[in-house]
Amino acid sequence: MALGMLLLVVSAADAGHVSEQTVHDVAAELRCVVCQNLSVADSPSEMASQMRAIMRERLEAGETPAQVREYFVERYGEWILLAPRRTGFNLLVWGFPLAAMGVGFTVVALLLRRWTRRRRGRAAPPPVDAAMSERIRRELETER
Repeated sequence: MALGMLLLVVSAADAGHVSEQTVHDVAAELRCVVCQNLSVADSPSEMASQMRAIMRERLEAGETPAQVREYFVERYGEWILLAPRRTGFNLLVWGFPLAAMGVGFTVVALLLRRWTRRRRGRAAPPPVDAAMSERIRRELETER
């Protein structure tokens, strides 16, 4: 019975412990509301410190990292996320760079193809008449 109580106490202590890495991972995905170009994990502001403390408390209470992120999204809106969600209108943010690169590569390929076709057409030498050809052959033989 004593062993059972000991295991219960140890498991309850482990359930409340959250690693700093977990807190840092969640904080790295959220924008600091004071210094808006930094994540909560990187921000030195007092507000970011308070947000990290809230994250730690909520994680220790048993919430998942996704639930903690949702808490901050509900409180501050989608703006708080450093990377927009990949749903709805936000798909443009993720898809537009890929589409732009595809269009750019296509334009470059078409231009290269066009330029190489022009060069092929110009590369053909003009026809040489038989008399000129014979003269060139004789001059080359005399040089040897």
